[in-house]
Amino acid sequence: MNRVIGIAGTCLLLTACAGQGLPGVQVGNIGGVNVDAAMGAAADLGKAATLTEEEVKESSLQMRLYEEQSQEQVAPASSDYAKRLAKLTDKYRNYDGLDLNFKVYLSDSVNANATADGSVRVYTALMDMMDDEELLFVIGHEIGHVKNGHAAKEMRTALTLSAARKGAAASGTVAGTLVASELGGLLESVLNAQYSQSQETESDDYGLQFMRKTGGSLKAAESALRKLAQLSGGEHSMLSSHPDPEQRADRMAQLAQRD
Repeated sequence: MNRVIGIAGTCLLLTACAGQGLPGVQVGNIGGVNVDAAMGAAADLGKAATLTEEEVKESSLQMRLYEEQSQEQVAPASSDYAKRLAKLTDKYRNYDGLDLNFKVYLSDSVNANATADGSVRVYTALMDMMDDEELLFVIGHEIGHVKNGHAAKEMRTALTLSAARKGAAASGTVAGTLVASELGGLLESVLNAQYSQSQETESDDYGLQFMRKTGGSLKAAESALRKLAQLSGGEHSMLSSHPDPEQRADRMAQLAQRD
């Protein structure tokens, strides 16, 4: 661990020096460290902290494409699941200033998620347990993560960690093997990240307002969360990043009664 930290410091120093000149010069290896790769890692780390909104969106889109080519099976447009989701969401592809796209993943995982590029993904097991109104609340909640910048924040964090892994690769450590599957690493970091309680509350509120604005059932917000709370032990993938569903359901019930 100390070695990696030391290398990171060396990378930053070398990058600063590189910025002063020596265009096209290859430094090579120093003390077993691939300095050229390490310098690139330091540059990536700095860039991750200053990524533009468009760069974050593009990185998120590339990650989604990787996911759908290698890990998740997208329901064909002819399937009942895809037709149901399209019927529910086609009018919301341009909603609240966002360009959104919706797909169904054929999976027995009770889950839904969204990424900074506006990709909202709903899993078939979740669709099986929710009626249309409940499903719309969950979708509204996920849109909230995009609109409120939560998804973009997770992507920035993942990209920063990605740059750190490149630094480890330059040192020849075992962690360097992760670089070969960079998109997979980003996917794991982003989709397994846990939103904070305040972020979940903010997205719950957005989901409820989504139902208000679109003429949906406000009671669906409560019932959707009740159904999630009933799942065994709260260990399914959606609740791993959506804590305390019963308390959240109580809160939604109270807010739904307000004018």
